[in-house]
Amino acid sequence: MALRKIVLQGEPCLTKVCRPVTDFNGRLHTLLDDLKDTLLDSGGVGLAAPQVGILRRVCVVLDEGSEEYIELVNPEIVAQSGEQTGLEGCLSVPGKWGIVTRPDVVRVRAQDRDGAFFEVEDEALTARCFCHEIEHLDGHLFVERTDHLLTEEELDEYIRQQEEGDDEE
Repeated sequence: MALRKIVLQGEPCLTKVCRPVTDFNGRLHTLLDDLKDTLLDSGGVGLAAPQVGILRRVCVVLDEGSEEYIELVNPEIVAQSGEQTGLEGCLSVPGKWGIVTRPDVVRVRAQDRDGAFFEVEDEALTARCFCHEIEHLDGHLFVERTDHLLTEEELDEYIRQQEEGDDEE
């Protein structure tokens, strides 16, 4: 297991559609382990293979509820419902934040590290991460889904308003 370098916006690998995984072998297992280690080290909540320069349909998402990592190989969104609008950033676009609307509940069909198919459904932040990471696999960044990137002052104000809203509940 090793930490991999996260590539930044402007790198060509972030704009390419990734190829499906067809070999479920030790190389894939190493990639998944490295993605988890790199994600843990970065403090993020999701990381896709193209973010470390690998053009394969693989990503890892931190499950907000259980704090476990969900490994997704060849994932596809099969159902979605509701809507949430919130703050979003990306490890490949450090220091940039935007407001993005996503589905509130998302069901994903994927394969595990050994090739077995499974489905997973989640909501809120984890659903947002499913969408965000799968978009990476199709060569897209969250900055394409926001009207504008927040200034530092706007970010501070947004966070303050969210904290005040949480205090009222």
